[in-house]
Amino acid sequence: MDVLNALGEGFAVVLTPTNLLLCLVGCLWGTIVGVLPGLGPMAGLTLLLPLTYHLDPAAGLIMLAGIFNGAMYGGSTTSILMRIPGEAASVITCIDGYEMARKGRAGGALAIAAIGSFVGGTVSVIGLMLFAPPLASVMLSVGPAAEFLLMTLALVVVTVVTGGSRVKAGMMVCAGLLIASMGIDFITAVPRFSFGMIELSNGISFTALALGLFGVSEILLSVERLSTIKPIIPTFRSLLPTARELKDSAAPIGRGTLIGFIFGIIPGVSHVISTFVSYAVERRISKHPEEFGKGAVAGLAGPETANNATTGSGMIPLLVLGIPALPATTILLSAMMIHGIQPGPQLISEHPEIFWGVIASLYVGNLLLLILNLPLVGLFVNLLRIPYSRLAPIVLLLCIIGVYSLNSSQFEIAIMVFFGVVGYLLRKLRFDVAPLLLAVVLGDRIEISLRTALMISDGNWLALFEGAAARALVIAVAVLVGIWLVARWFGFSRAEIAKAAEE
Repeated sequence: MDVLNALGEGFAVVLTPTNLLLCLVGCLWGTIVGVLPGLGPMAGLTLLLPLTYHLDPAAGLIMLAGIFNGAMYGGSTTSILMRIPGEAASVITCIDGYEMARKGRAGGALAIAAIGSFVGGTVSVIGLMLFAPPLASVMLSVGPAAEFLLMTLALVVVTVVTGGSRVKAGMMVCAGLLIASMGIDFITAVPRFSFGMIELSNGISFTALALGLFGVSEILLSVERLSTIKPIIPTFRSLLPTARELKDSAAPIGRGTLIGFIFGIIPGVSHVISTFVSYAVERRISKHPEEFGKGAVAGLAGPETANNATTGSGMIPLLVLGIPALPATTILLSAMMIHGIQPGPQLISEHPEIFWGVIASLYVGNLLLLILNLPLVGLFVNLLRIPYSRLAPIVLLLCIIGVYSLNSSQFEIAIMVFFGVVGYLLRKLRFDVAPLLLAVVLGDRIEISLRTALMISDGNWLALFEGAAARALVIAVAVLVGIWLVARWFGFSRAEIAKAAEE
């Protein structure tokens, strides 16, 4: 009953006219960036991140949560209609979704993807609502040593499971930790790595860094690789799925929801893992596995549901532990910290309006997206006709305005451009820049937790691995290993992530 009362207070926060409008704007913008090739959740969130600095913390996070949800929904449109995955998680959707479109069932494929996304997203939010409060109560007894170990473990997991080379991922993590150490030391007040520049005394602007890595670099890559593509345009009448399609998709949607929720807690690329595992499960248990790759409804419904089911469970480590499990939630974490809100087990008690407001906004956002995605599919498809040569300057202008609006600093614009070029070169060399951004966000907190734990233990490093810290580490490792073994049992491997990233 306490949970329902708290959720009611969350709905009271999100259903105010202003917050409801921001949720709608977030969902609409998220869907647009998900639909447009070359953009995705990270780019969509970073582009509007500066706007949230001028909003109330709850309102800003509600809008960002809407963008996050919308971008996860919108990626299926280009996958089905153009066979272009917006990100690695949409690669599986391309296979059977595009084949359905070629057979004249583009509308049915879009409808099934929307329904599956709604079911997966809503059920995962219910799980978030039920599991987060008790987990937060447990984590309140955990000290800085355990926090240090858990955040370090998150970086290690990202390095291990990310697509491509582990060495390259490790290099990105180390680079991110170095960037995070720039600025004034929080204990000694001594400037570090500022090179005598007063602009760097507070460290690198996170907004400029994120917009550079995921905004400017996306523009450069997209201009290079996108050509004139003719999407398959469904009619509004064809949006209704047939009775057989609904029947064939029901069980895969249920299994995809469970798979997505379970894998959502893995830091790094959990949404990618969940889609591949869901596809492998559906193909293994199907009575007609030969239909997969030729327009099988289950091959679309299961993975697309699993992809969106990670949104709820991916918020559990973010809100309860302060660890972003999905790359896009790194932006949500940074937004909370910029507003002076420390994510973690105390978030529920110290900022209940934030915690329950975000959860309520996910419910509302899922409903809004179901309403938006089907009737407005014609509008979203028409966006695909915009030549990218015209779209790219608009996106770049938004990046510049967003960075400059924060501190009116030309230096931060230069930082954004610099990291945009760096991000472009890194991605051309097949480096995954998401671990770098994650390390930048967690770097300060890892250092603070480590130094605090050592001060409490009088410099005893062994204290990091004793008591509650050791128990938390063992449990976390056991859960992650168990989930990973299940994925491997169904035939999933890192090579599939690397292959998806190259698409």
